[in-house]
Amino acid sequence: MTETGAGGSGDKKDTEPLEPPTPRAPADSPAPGADDPTREFAAAGAPAAATSDIDGVRFDDSPAGGLLAGVRAPSVPDAPSPMAARYLFPTEKYRGEWRRHWMHLLPWYIVGTLATFIMGFVSGLLMRWESGSSETGLTITVIVWLAILLLVGWKIIDWYMDRFILTNKRIMLIQGVVTRSVAMMPLGRVTDMKYAQTPMGRMLNYGEFIIESAGQDQALRNVPHLPNPNYLYLRMCEEMYEPEAVDEREAEEEEDLPLENAYDKDTRLGGDA
Repeated sequence: MTETGAGGSGDKKDTEPLEPPTPRAPADSPAPGADDPTREFAAAGAPAAATSDIDGVRFDDSPAGGLLAGVRAPSVPDAPSPMAARYLFPTEKYRGEWRRHWMHLLPWYIVGTLATFIMGFVSGLLMRWESGSSETGLTITVIVWLAILLLVGWKIIDWYMDRFILTNKRIMLIQGVVTRSVAMMPLGRVTDMKYAQTPMGRMLNYGEFIIESAGQDQALRNVPHLPNPNYLYLRMCEEMYEPEAVDEREAEEEEDLPLENAYDKDTRLGGDA
């Protein structure tokens, strides 16, 4: 007796059971999330395929380089320099100190460079000039050139000694090498403050601060060639209007410091005295 299919045909059908699928060979690597530090998110329920796609990928929180590296906020020292510390009283909280931008020395760099070229040119002419006064003229030229270089060196030292200091109570401007000038303005008396940047200042990141106070005679009003003016402006405004926030942030930063770094910072600030 023959069996008929659904279509009514009389052909006999030979059916065989399907073979089960071949099991996948176990992988040599451990299962996702098992003793593997690169698969931190597998334990949170991520699928195995997703974790295999991003195997070896880590988040890089290092600072950005290239053109954006120059716009990061500058690092401020934790403790004042010896030059600035002598003008701070014990209950005053140090916030930072800055030198003027190197653009402040650009005119003197140009003077020194031009003086060197002119000295070389004049010396060459005098050496070709066959006269008894050529040696005298050459000596005078060298003396004038050395005097100009000494003046340029003095300006560089003067720039190095200058400091613009910010504390929780006042701002100060220290100037001078032999004769010292210290200008001070309390933050509580500042009525208006702004900074201006020329196109060159925007490219090289410096500016001029203009500070107004309630008094008529202001010892500290125009401070040109300060570096990172936007960052410094925000620091000063925060110090004037949100001093509690500054103290809280610095306290959190001190708690996050390693033990040895915190000890070094406390030592520099005189905590062991």
